[in-house]
Amino acid sequence: MRQKYLIFQDGKDDNLKIRETAVIDKDLHRVATPMLREDHYTVLCEETYDNIDITEAIDRGTSALVNAIRTPNLFPVAPYSVKIAEAVIALYASKTDRSVELMFDDVDLVAVPAEAHP
Repeated sequence: MRQKYLIFQDGKDDNLKIRETAVIDKDLHRVATPMLREDHYTVLCEETYDNIDITEAIDRGTSALVNAIRTPNLFPVAPYSVKIAEAVIALYASKTDRSVELMFDDVDLVAVPAEAHP
Protein backbone atom coordinates (compact mmCIF):
# COMPACT_ATOMS: atom_id res chain seq x y z
CA MET A 1 0.00 0.00 0.00
CA ARG A 2 1.21 3.49 -0.80
CA GLN A 3 0.70 5.93 2.03
CA LYS A 4 1.17 9.63 2.47
CA TYR A 5 1.42 11.48 5.76
CA LEU A 6 0.84 15.22 5.93
CA ILE A 7 2.35 16.58 9.12
CA PHE A 8 1.57 20.18 10.00
CA GLN A 9 1.12 22.68 12.79
CA ASP A 10 -2.33 24.18 12.85
CA GLY A 11 -4.35 26.68 14.81
CA LYS A 12 -3.48 29.48 17.16
CA ASP A 13 -1.83 27.03 19.59
CA ASP A 14 0.30 25.45 16.83
CA ASN A 15 -1.07 22.02 17.67
CA LEU A 16 0.39 19.22 15.59
CA LYS A 17 -1.79 17.36 13.11
CA ILE A 18 -0.92 14.20 11.24
CA ARG A 19 -3.16 13.13 8.37
CA GLU A 20 -2.67 9.64 6.98
CA THR A 21 -3.88 8.92 3.45
CA ALA A 22 -3.42 5.86 1.26
CA VAL A 23 -4.10 4.51 -2.19
CA ILE A 24 -6.64 1.79 -1.54
CA ASP A 25 -8.10 1.34 -5.02
CA LYS A 26 -6.62 -1.93 -6.29
CA ASP A 27 -7.01 -0.72 -9.89
CA LEU A 28 -4.29 1.86 -9.19
CA HIS A 29 -1.62 -0.62 -8.12
CA ARG A 30 0.13 -0.42 -11.50
CA VAL A 31 0.05 3.36 -11.68
CA ALA A 32 3.48 4.81 -10.93
CA THR A 33 3.53 6.82 -7.72
CA PRO A 34 4.51 10.11 -9.42
CA MET A 35 1.47 9.74 -11.69
CA LEU A 36 -1.01 9.49 -8.80
CA ARG A 37 -3.31 12.45 -8.25
CA GLU A 38 -4.47 13.79 -4.91
CA ASP A 39 -7.93 12.28 -5.47
CA HIS A 40 -6.37 8.81 -5.70
CA TYR A 41 -5.59 9.01 -1.99
CA THR A 42 -8.21 8.28 0.67
CA VAL A 43 -8.00 9.83 4.12
CA LEU A 44 -7.59 7.04 6.66
CA CYS A 45 -7.04 9.08 9.80
CA GLU A 46 -6.26 12.52 11.14
CA GLU A 47 -4.95 13.02 14.66
CA THR A 48 -4.44 16.28 16.55
CA TYR A 49 -1.80 16.50 19.25
CA ASP A 50 -1.35 19.15 21.91
CA ASN A 51 1.69 21.30 21.11
CA ILE A 52 3.00 21.09 24.69
CA ASP A 53 2.79 17.28 24.73
CA ILE A 54 4.73 17.05 21.46
CA THR A 55 7.38 19.52 22.61
CA GLU A 56 7.89 17.54 25.82
CA ALA A 57 8.14 14.28 23.85
CA ILE A 58 10.72 15.83 21.52
CA ASP A 59 12.79 16.81 24.55
CA ARG A 60 12.71 13.17 25.75
CA GLY A 61 13.91 11.79 22.40
CA THR A 62 12.74 10.01 19.28
CA SER A 63 11.37 6.94 21.09
CA ALA A 64 9.24 9.10 23.36
CA LEU A 65 7.96 11.02 20.35
CA VAL A 66 7.10 7.79 18.52
CA ASN A 67 5.09 6.71 21.57
CA ALA A 68 3.38 10.10 21.72
CA ILE A 69 2.26 10.10 18.09
CA ARG A 70 1.03 6.51 17.99
CA THR A 71 -2.65 6.18 18.84
CA PRO A 72 -5.25 3.44 18.42
CA ASN A 73 -6.21 5.13 15.13
CA LEU A 74 -2.75 6.10 13.90
CA PHE A 75 -0.20 3.35 14.45
CA PRO A 76 2.37 3.28 11.63
CA VAL A 77 4.90 0.47 11.51
CA ALA A 78 8.25 1.10 13.22
CA PRO A 79 10.27 2.31 10.20
CA TYR A 80 7.53 4.79 9.28
CA SER A 81 7.03 5.90 12.89
CA VAL A 82 10.68 6.81 13.23
CA LYS A 83 10.68 8.78 9.97
CA ILE A 84 7.50 10.59 11.04
CA ALA A 85 9.07 11.42 14.41
CA GLU A 86 12.21 12.72 12.69
CA ALA A 87 10.04 14.87 10.42
CA VAL A 88 8.18 16.27 13.45
CA ILE A 89 11.48 17.12 15.14
CA ALA A 90 12.68 18.91 11.98
CA LEU A 91 9.35 20.73 11.66
CA TYR A 92 9.53 21.99 15.23
CA ALA A 93 13.16 23.04 14.74
CA SER A 94 12.37 25.03 11.60
CA LYS A 95 11.56 28.71 11.77
CA THR A 96 9.86 28.71 8.36
CA ASP A 97 8.37 25.27 7.62
CA ARG A 98 4.78 24.72 8.74
CA SER A 99 4.21 21.36 7.11
CA VAL A 100 5.94 18.32 5.67
CA GLU A 101 4.69 15.45 3.55
CA LEU A 102 6.10 11.93 3.72
CA MET A 103 5.35 9.16 1.25
CA PHE A 104 5.84 5.45 1.85
CA ASP A 105 5.34 2.34 -0.23
CA ASP A 106 5.02 -0.95 1.64
CA VAL A 107 6.80 -2.68 -1.23
CA ASP A 108 9.98 -1.04 0.06
CA LEU A 109 9.57 -2.90 3.36
CA VAL A 110 9.56 -6.34 1.74
CA ALA A 111 11.71 -5.80 -1.34
CA VAL A 112 14.67 -8.16 -1.55
CA PRO A 113 17.85 -6.86 -3.26
CA ALA A 114 18.42 -8.45 -6.69
CA GLU A 115 21.83 -9.81 -5.64
CA ALA A 116 20.11 -11.90 -2.93
CA HIS A 117 18.42 -14.05 -5.58
CA PRO A 118 20.37 -17.08 -6.86
